[in-house]
Order: sequence, then C-alpha cells, then structure tokens
Amino acid sequence: MKSRLIPVIFTAALTSVTTMFIAGKYQEHLPFLTTAEKQAQLPVNYASYNNTAMVRSTPPADFQDAAEASVKAVVHVKTTTKARAVTAYDPNDFFGQFFGPRQYMLPQQIGSGSGVVVSPNGYIATNNHVVAGADEVTVTFNDRYTAQAKVVASDPSTDLAVLKVNENNLPYMEIGNSDDVRLGQWVLAVGYPLTLDATVTAGIVSAKGRAIGINRSQSKNAIESFIQTDAAVNPGNSGGALVNTDGQLIGINSAIASPTGSYAGYSYAIPSNIVKKVVNDLMQYGSVQRAYLGIEYRDRKGYKPEQLTALGIDKTDGVYVEGVVSNSGAAKAGIQKGDFITAINGNAIRTEPEMQEQLARYKPGDNISVSYLRSGNTRNTTVQLRNVQGTTEIVKQPGAVKLLGANFRTLNNDEKKKYDVSGGVVVEDISTGLISQQTNMKKGFVITSVNDKAVSTVEDIQNVLASSKSIQIAGFMPGSRGMYYYGINNVDEAVAGQQ
Repeated sequence: MKSRLIPVIFTAALTSVTTMFIAGKYQEHLPFLTTAEKQAQLPVNYASYNNTAMVRSTPPADFQDAAEASVKAVVHVKTTTKARAVTAYDPNDFFGQFFGPRQYMLPQQIGSGSGVVVSPNGYIATNNHVVAGADEVTVTFNDRYTAQAKVVASDPSTDLAVLKVNENNLPYMEIGNSDDVRLGQWVLAVGYPLTLDATVTAGIVSAKGRAIGINRSQSKNAIESFIQTDAAVNPGNSGGALVNTDGQLIGINSAIASPTGSYAGYSYAIPSNIVKKVVNDLMQYGSVQRAYLGIEYRDRKGYKPEQLTALGIDKTDGVYVEGVVSNSGAAKAGIQKGDFITAINGNAIRTEPEMQEQLARYKPGDNISVSYLRSGNTRNTTVQLRNVQGTTEIVKQPGAVKLLGANFRTLNNDEKKKYDVSGGVVVEDISTGLISQQTNMKKGFVITSVNDKAVSTVEDIQNVLASSKSIQIAGFMPGSRGMYYYGINNVDEAVAGQQ
C-alpha cells in the first residue's frame, strides 16, 4: 500500500513546485495571477508630451525683442496743475447768502503717468485720469529727451486721452488686434511706475471682458471691458502699454485691483481695438463718435437672485434687453424687451462688458449684424447704430466749447417738464479744460444761463464764449436746492491759443 502512495505523493509535490516556479517567473504576463497588492495600486503613466490626454503647451517666449522695441515708444508723462482759486455759490451756505460766492484755494498738484506713441508725427495715447485738469503736460522719452505736450482731446467714458508733441519720425508702437488675445498668453506691461525709468514686467492674461466700475467716477456712460493680467503694474504705469510677444500694443494699462493702492496681483488694460477707435476719433473730430444700439439693460450683478431665475438670465448667456428706446436702431430692427443679445457681427456676446466692447468700435451710421434669442429661438437682424441724439450725423464740439473741457447735451422734453424749466444744457462729462481748472462743477449740472443770457443749446454757449473775456455760468444740480454760479476767467486767451 505504501509503495503505491509514494509515486502519487512525489507527483503532487513535483506539480506544486513546477506551478510555483512558473507563477514566480511569468506572473507579470498572466493577469489572472495578479496579487492583491497589485490590484490595489492606481494606474501610473509617464507625464510625457506623447500622452494624448494632455494639453500641449510651449515654453515661455523670449521677451527681449518685444521689450527693447516697446520701451522706445513708451513715454513718461508729467503733469502740473497750478494753484488756483475756485469760486462757487452754495445756496445752503448761510454766510454765502449774505456775502456772496465763496472762494477756495486749491494748491499746486504734480502728477505722473505713462503714454504710448501711436504715430511717428507725435500723437500719444494715455489715460484721461493722467492728464485731467492739468495746466502743463510734458513727456520724457526713453532717451531722456523732454518735450511739451498739448492735450488734443480726452474721453472720460473709456478713460483715454490723446496728447500731441511737435516732433517727427518718432518710434511708435504698432497697434495689434485685441480680439486675438487669449487666456494664458504671455504679455508685457511697459511704463514708468513709481517715477522710475522705463520698466518692463511680464505676466499672463488672466481674464477678458472685465468691468470693475472704476470709470463710473468719471462718466455716467462708462465703458469697461478690460483685459486682466497679472503683470506687475503700479502707480505711474497708467497710460502705459500692454504688449504681446510680437511687440504689438494690445492694451493701455489703466487700473489695478489693490487694497493698498500698489500692485497686489491684478491689473487692467483697455483693449487695443477700443483704443484705436477712440484715439482716431479724438484726433479727427475732437470728440468720440459713440454709437448706440438703442436698448436698455443693466449688469447682471445688479439683479437679485430671484430676478435672475424669473427672467432666465441665470441659464442664458447674452445681454437681457430690459427695454428698447423708441425710434432707435434696435426698435426699427425689431428687437424687443425680453430678448437676449448673443452676438454682434458674429462675435459672441455673453456679458454686458463684451457688448460694450463691441459697440465701442463703431460709429453712428454703421450697420451691424445682431443675433438674439427670443423664446429660445435664435434670430438675426441688421441694426443701424445712432448717436446719443438719435441721428447718424458726426458730432463735433465747437472749438470754444471744447476748451471748457466737458461734453454737453441739450435737455430733452421729459427733463424740461421734470425740472420745470424752459431749456438748458446738461454737463455730461468733465475732463481737461477751463471748467475743471477753475471750478468745482460736477457732471450732471444743468446750465440755464451764461452771462445772464438764457441757453438752451450748445450753440448758445458757443455764441457767448466767442465774444467774452470771462463768463459766469448759472444753473442747478438736480436733487439740490437753489441756483449755483461759477466764474471762469481768461476765456479769450484760451480761445486765441487753440490750434
């Protein structure tokens, strides 16, 4: 019996040893022999560029050529505002009622910023807030040559201004297409921060179409659709260049987000496509030919959550039309309240700043293609844009009126009834000029007379200015009681000195 079991036991042992040998040698190739330890591990791959699941990228570009070309076309802008006496009458001032208008002394102020040469014959783009109220403006080039500059015109709504120096053959910067700017692309900020010499910093584009509300302090018709970057920008960089790696201007640096006033991570630039349109208008007409679609809307941040849900704004990209101005381009094109504007000339519109950026490129009389949603269906129409007066005509500020440094608009019939006046002119925006230099007048002020002559149109103000050495402006501020009076001197000298 034992003799029969020995071969069986020997065969079983040999089989077991052979099985263990094979398992140890070939288990990497036999999935059914994988150990429990291996089953618990996550799959691991090399992070190679051959992995099709990864997004391909390129290493940072060499900024040397772009930086060297840019600093030659960026200038240091220095401003001086002389000390002056400001005269104003406040009806709520007890002493003023007995002793007349009071005078206030404002001390001399010195400012600093940057600018970008945009043409070889001396035109320079900068920010409106850099030169607003300045009596003297000088620019210093990268080679330390300094020249006097004249403020040609400015636009508080976009915070842009144009300077002119009497020089030729200047190095200037090519204006690029801000529509081509992409998130994550490398950019340079070039300017004169903290009164230092020309300084170049680098960063990436971190957002587009940003509205931060800063231009509302200058204009009630503020236009904001900033390019947001993390390139270091400090006080003094305002008006400087945002440049791509090809050395093209893609924006004018304008603002920073900071709790301290110095750089804290984010800076904002006006897109070059807006800069190009506004600068060309200021050079050619002295004022911006601003086009309006003719709809009423508000930033979606201004809605309450329940309003967003009720109107479907929380689930729909585009600009919600709250109302349509009668006889406007939008009204004639069939756009209605409740529609969502989704594209202009094929460019997608998701937010209000994006729509502002698109419209800011056109002038009254231009025809644009507008796509919109109505009841979930996409429709297309053509809209002829109009100016604020509801026409397609070119709007020019008369020469002497332009020297006052403000945009004016005739009161409409509804405003006349509301304020119970027969006529008047509204001060819409105040920039660089005699008003900011010699008074503390605020935007929204309604002028009813100049030198005791009733005014109902901008032309009425022009006629008085043309034959006066000094003027007294009378009017009222909506929401305040009584009349206010402002005196402006040396009007004849300013008119004689204009070019």
